[in-house]
Amino acid sequence: MIKTIYYLNGITKTDLTLEEIQAAFEGNQGVLWVDMVESDYKESEKILLDAFHFHPLAVSDALDEIHVPRVDDWGDYLYLVLHSINFDPTQEEVLHTHELDIFLGKHYLITYQNIAIPVVDKVRQYIEREPRFLQRGADHLFYKLADDLVGETLPVVDQMDDAIDAIEDRMFNGSNQQLLEQIFTLKRSLLHLRRILMPQREVFNKLARGDDHVIDKQERVFFRDIYDHMVRLYDISESLRDLISGALETYLSVINNRMNDVMKTLTIITTLFMPISFLTGFFGMNFFASDPPFAGWTSQPVLVILLCIFVLLPVGMFIWMRSRKWM
Repeated sequence: MIKTIYYLNGITKTDLTLEEIQAAFEGNQGVLWVDMVESDYKESEKILLDAFHFHPLAVSDALDEIHVPRVDDWGDYLYLVLHSINFDPTQEEVLHTHELDIFLGKHYLITYQNIAIPVVDKVRQYIEREPRFLQRGADHLFYKLADDLVGETLPVVDQMDDAIDAIEDRMFNGSNQQLLEQIFTLKRSLLHLRRILMPQREVFNKLARGDDHVIDKQERVFFRDIYDHMVRLYDISESLRDLISGALETYLSVINNRMNDVMKTLTIITTLFMPISFLTGFFGMNFFASDPPFAGWTSQPVLVILLCIFVLLPVGMFIWMRSRKWM
């Protein structure tokens, strides 16, 4: 599906035909936005190569959907990769990213979505109602799209923060395998988020301080503002990584403390029954044939040796443990 907006001399047109798109592109006037959403691979490749004359390497990168955020300067246009970030705690992988490929020229903005990104459609509908972003050029239109795309990331970070708080609240109510899996899932998701935010931050840093001919100098201050947002998001994500690592350590400490309590209980039970076991075992030995039992104990050498072992063995073990500094 191809959605278009064309602004020229105060008039906004939508739903252009392919011939009108190519004519508007080659006219180098006004602002043209072509949004290709879930289009056929071959059809998209033909349009990008034949109608817009983009470099085959840039077209191949746009259609492959395997790239981290980046920006490439091709002289007359910029090729950019940005990512939309979504958080869904009901799914196995709670963090999802969708790639948005962008070709930005002086008079046009071409976007390609292999999977539809809601924020792009929302921006397009807003632009149709408010053409003021089109009046300032394609670079300002791209700023509006990028700003909303980055703005959608802040609620995601807040949701992940709430998820960590919920884990911390449940941590002391009881341990289970599901809670541990949630901790590791969030830890993995935050690592994925970091791998997206860091290069995306550098993309806007380059746009704000670069020397390309596509973005006007007076527009770079807007991208500097987005860069500041990205820096703040990256710092928050790093803080969340520290929080989830601390939550994991706390969880393991709670588990160890519970295990220590169990071992303490079992040790107390064993200690209470140890004298009974000793007496039962000692008097159960067949050494006392006389009546009363201890009347002829000196005539039983095995009994004497056994009593010596009973006394010397604990004393020897006590001295050995003290020498190893276990006590």
